[in-house]
Amino acid sequence: MSFGVPLLLPVAALLLLAAGLGYRAAVRRRRDVTLRLSTSVTAPAHRHRNPGLRRHLPYLLFLGALAVLLFGLARPTATVPTLRTAGTVILAFDVSNSMSADDVTPSRFGAAQEMARAFVQDQSDSVDIGVVAFGQGGFTTVQPTNDHAEVLAAIDRLHLGGATSLGQAILTSLGTIAGRTVTLPRTDAAAGDQTPVTAPPTGIGYRADATIVLLSDGENTGGPDVQAAAQLAAAAGVHIQAVGVGTDQGAVIGVDGYQVATALNAEELMELAKVTGGSYYPLADASQVAGLASALPLRTQVAGRPVELTGLATGAAMLLLTAGAVLMIRWHGRVV
Repeated sequence: MSFGVPLLLPVAALLLLAAGLGYRAAVRRRRDVTLRLSTSVTAPAHRHRNPGLRRHLPYLLFLGALAVLLFGLARPTATVPTLRTAGTVILAFDVSNSMSADDVTPSRFGAAQEMARAFVQDQSDSVDIGVVAFGQGGFTTVQPTNDHAEVLAAIDRLHLGGATSLGQAILTSLGTIAGRTVTLPRTDAAAGDQTPVTAPPTGIGYRADATIVLLSDGENTGGPDVQAAAQLAAAAGVHIQAVGVGTDQGAVIGVDGYQVATALNAEELMELAKVTGGSYYPLADASQVAGLASALPLRTQVAGRPVELTGLATGAAMLLLTAGAVLMIRWHGRVV
């Protein structure tokens, strides 16, 4: 327990001590007066009996109320254990030139941005969200954070250019989760070493609470091996939820003065999602992907939540004051 104004505690102790001593002195004076009167005036025997509980209990309740009020003035705060769900989500955006195609409305890139905004706004502040942009390479624009306004601003700042590397998208996303650069393990290609990755990569550990939401048209044009990168994510317990942006019919875009045909490669996205135990979601006309949020593997943890006890102390003091006043009126006919 902590206190917002700890200096009030010794002051409160002194006030209570003074009140207690004052009450004790008042009781002694009253006893002395009673004894003096009893020597000069004949009174019934029952008048000399010590009233005990009836005399002192109301005043003790008043002193208790004062103690609780002074305790509340020090603004006590207790840490209360509470259950909360938490997790990490990396929004990996394909920002290659092919995402400018308009076979979905308003464009593949615009539809992906709208879907991502809606997804972020639906998440609680216990979910940390990061943003990765990838083309031929990949870079982190926002580290995982529960400041979702910052995430939304990062989504709005993204712009298009370059080719597409799905493998680099996965590696950069894993690096963002781990907080360090992640690369594929070296293999002996000459010896035909194609051993799949089965152990969590060094520096990441097992992160079953983390998810990569990959928004892309699936047209991979090079870079690190996609399947090997997906196996690396699976070994770390990271699911990839792939969101396919575009249509099978595709569209034609202009790149550096050339007309280039581009279409959705759903099979590529399905396969890499399957490797990690994730799912594939087709996106059309910027509509929200149903079921994506519920697929997040959030973890439940116990977290301490600070709760100020001033209100509770005030309520307890009022109850003590009320109880003391009621007993005083009932037993003595007045409140003094």
